[in-house]
Amino acid sequence: MTDDMWMRFALAVLATWRMTHLLANEDGPAKIILRIRMKLGDGVIGRLMDCFNCLSLWIAAPAALLLSYRPLPWAVGWLALSGGACLLERWGGKPVLIESVPHGLEGNDDVLR
Repeated sequence: MTDDMWMRFALAVLATWRMTHLLANEDGPAKIILRIRMKLGDGVIGRLMDCFNCLSLWIAAPAALLLSYRPLPWAVGWLALSGGACLLERWGGKPVLIESVPHGLEGNDDVLR
């Protein structure tokens, strides 16, 4: 593979991860994505938007056109882009959740927070 091909592959993996993460895990600017997800509800597309791995397959399909227009290389690129996005999502780990202090502990200075 040429250097240009590796660069296109890396950019396509990052773009696939970013779009998939936005649609599956974020509210989006002005909560647009959240509103769309709520309107889709429990339908097929609504459930698809809740699954990062499933959604990455759909996002990777058009992104694979950056790699090839020929059917077999496109199909391999499609799966590789989805796999790369899934790996990036796993490496990112679980998001940190910040929880409020339970009532009754606010005034106690003996408790480390």
